[in-house]
Amino acid sequence: QVQLVESGGGLVQAGGSLRLSCAASKSISSGNAMGWYRQAPGNQRELVALIMRGGNIVYPDSVKGRFTISRDSAKNTLYLQMTSLKPEDTSVYYCNIYVNDMPYWGKGILVTVSS
Repeated sequence: QVQLVESGGGLVQAGGSLRLSCAASKSISSGNAMGWYRQAPGNQRELVALIMRGGNIVYPDSVKGRFTISRDSAKNTLYLQMTSLKPEDTSVYYCNIYVNDMPYWGKGILVTVSS
């Protein structure tokens, strides 16, 4: 199996920034669709940012212009740069990577944005 480990979460004040990392145990490339999701208590898991196979990037309106997804294939790492954070961004964030057409998930990491 592919193991994914998120890091970089924590507590930040509204308006601040955090950079999440997702380290994969195997190589990643443009052939792998990968993204970040989040799930707050009582809510469904929602897409935060996605790099589609082929490289197209999509964001939902809730984070567009504030979050940036990127990857470093040499380091087998997916990133999520979050800026202008809002209290409603508070959630557990999960990375997801498709490898050989199978989805793999990290355990999740907590991001708390205080007002």
